[in-house]
Amino acid sequence: MNRLRDTLLTAVVPVVWGTTYIVTTEFLPPDHPLFASLIRALPAGLIAIILTRRLPRGSWWWKSAVLGVLNIGAFFPLLFITAYHLPGGVAATLGAGQPLVVAILVVFVLREQFSAWRFSWGVVGVIGVALVVLRSTANLDTVGVIAGLLGTVSMGTGVTLTKKWGRAAGVPAMALAGWQLTAGGLFLLPVTLLLEGAPSDIDASALAGYAWLGLIGGLFTYTLWFRGIGRLPVASVAVLGLLSPLVAATLGALLLGEILSLAQMLGFALALTAIAASQITPTRKAPTNTTTSVAEPPMAPRQKRRT
Repeated sequence: MNRLRDTLLTAVVPVVWGTTYIVTTEFLPPDHPLFASLIRALPAGLIAIILTRRLPRGSWWWKSAVLGVLNIGAFFPLLFITAYHLPGGVAATLGAGQPLVVAILVVFVLREQFSAWRFSWGVVGVIGVALVVLRSTANLDTVGVIAGLLGTVSMGTGVTLTKKWGRAAGVPAMALAGWQLTAGGLFLLPVTLLLEGAPSDIDASALAGYAWLGLIGGLFTYTLWFRGIGRLPVASVAVLGLLSPLVAATLGALLLGEILSLAQMLGFALALTAIAASQITPTRKAPTNTTTSVAEPPMAPRQKRRT
């Protein structure tokens, strides 16, 4: 039951992340993706540090910086570059390859045995997401494809290293999330100021959108995400990320009037099956010996004969 509860709580994270696209397009000022990323990361990270009153110690200063850049600071810009250069379906399909990256990295970084089971279901998940979001008219752009692949590798590496390094003793998941969000936000701060700046028209709906992305899509979700990474197999956690494009497609159908085709519904079924199957750890059968021997019972101690 604990495993099921942890899985369901962690699955909330990609479900919330699936709302990012519609919140960005419907509530936020256009053409300011870096500013949105900065607002999503830095304030949420500082709030987490204030609430937990924990700062990194020792090696966790550089570990937090590395994880913050991989999971947030580098991942967010690469994600938006991909979105600008590629159709949304292609970008989502590239992002769906993260479970495959993690399935390979755990062999070299965590010294785990390669899981053909989870890798195979990861492939099925990518196919399912592709059926849901890809269109026949999709055009490929070299810059977009490279950025999408780098973003997938960046997040996959960050997730794997988060599992490897764990958390310092007594440090809650919110503190770890706060360190990484702050590090990622500080990395994004000069990039945003140099390349984009702040939008000039921030109305009430934009403020609501930024609050959702920062407090719910940032602080709340990353706390649950890092908690789940600490308690579940990291490859299983990575596959849960497939829920994000599925939720985005569902919201598009419900709120924007988009109609799902038969192929898209088949893709939903494949992706959901892959997510469920990846949470199962197949048991290995013990090898059977062709010859068996029955152990003799231990001999009773010889007693002295009375005379």
